[in-house]
Amino acid sequence: MRFTTRSTFSSNYRFLGSVQSPSHRVRPISSSAATIYAGVWGSGCRISGSGGWAVGMAGGLAGIGGIQGEKETIQDQNDHLASYLERVRSLKADNQRLEMKIWEHLEKNSPQVRDWGHYFKTIEDLRAQIFASAVDNARIVLQIGNARLAADDFRVKYETELAMHQSVESDIHGLRKVIDDTNALEELLFMKKNHEEEVKGLQNQIANSGLTVKLDAPKSQDLSKITADIRAQYDELTQKNWEELDKYWSQQIEESTSVVTTQTVEIGEAEMTLTELRCTAQSLEINLDSMRNLKASLENSMREVKTRYTMQMEQLNGVLLQLESGLSQTWAERQRQAQEYEALLNVKIKLEAEIATYCRLLENRRTSVLLTPWTAATLQTIQKSTTHKIVDGKVVSETNDTKILRH
Repeated sequence: MRFTTRSTFSSNYRFLGSVQSPSHRVRPISSSAATIYAGVWGSGCRISGSGGWAVGMAGGLAGIGGIQGEKETIQDQNDHLASYLERVRSLKADNQRLEMKIWEHLEKNSPQVRDWGHYFKTIEDLRAQIFASAVDNARIVLQIGNARLAADDFRVKYETELAMHQSVESDIHGLRKVIDDTNALEELLFMKKNHEEEVKGLQNQIANSGLTVKLDAPKSQDLSKITADIRAQYDELTQKNWEELDKYWSQQIEESTSVVTTQTVEIGEAEMTLTELRCTAQSLEINLDSMRNLKASLENSMREVKTRYTMQMEQLNGVLLQLESGLSQTWAERQRQAQEYEALLNVKIKLEAEIATYCRLLENRRTSVLLTPWTAATLQTIQKSTTHKIVDGKVVSETNDTKILRH
């Protein structure tokens, strides 16, 4: 801050041609008008004063009026300073009250920190369950794949055994046809044998009856002997073929029976295994469906929890933004009041410096008054100007200018 003070003193002396005695007391009468100019924001300050001394009754009255004006000016300045000090005190009280309101608002509307630990634990448990369900699902899928591969293997074995069974059945059907042919041949041989026996019986009856039949015919071969030989050969061949066929087909039937029995047992075991695998596959599919449903429900629960937490976080963010905006407004208001307080404090300091300077100027003026004898014949005016340069409430320079004006 920079202040420039200027004081102007005017002294009038009237000399009447004779010098008064030293014992004569000259009455100094001061007449001054003081003006104080101070910018509200401390842009500058100027104090100026003018004083004069006169001798006589008129000069005395003027001096009394000047002193009264100085007192009124000082009183005005004191009132002005008191009003500024009162305003500073009121602003201090308002600032303290506002700070108390700010702290109360922060204490009442401070965001409550909630403990989300148990929710995190629930989320971790759900994630562990989902992971375990995924592992179980993968294991079940692997088991289903293995069961399908085993079922395919058993299906291939079943189809192979079924083809072998069908081939054996076709062989058995062919053998049954051969057996039927053999039985028909045996019946034919049996009928021929019965016929021959009946022919022999009739011949014996004819022979026993004594009937003799003679035929004049050429001697022929013995047909019965030939027939007997042929029959014997045929019987031998038939017996041989029968034995061979019986042996062959008995062996084939035994082998086929053993194979069919073995295949039947294997087919039964395969069917039982296939049934068990089907039951296992159905149970695994049921478990898989239940696991999928559990996984879907857990995922839905997790999405709902995430949605709820997201909404809560958005609400908390909104509250936080509101609190931050309110706090920023409060801090802005506090800074504004602090700036006003600082400005008023600067004005107070300036006013105190002006008042101190004004008082010092008054003291300097009172001590620097020179009482000089005067005469009625001569009127002399002495004009004294004092300029003070004040920076930050301190007087850095002082300039005195004295002018003598004679009338």
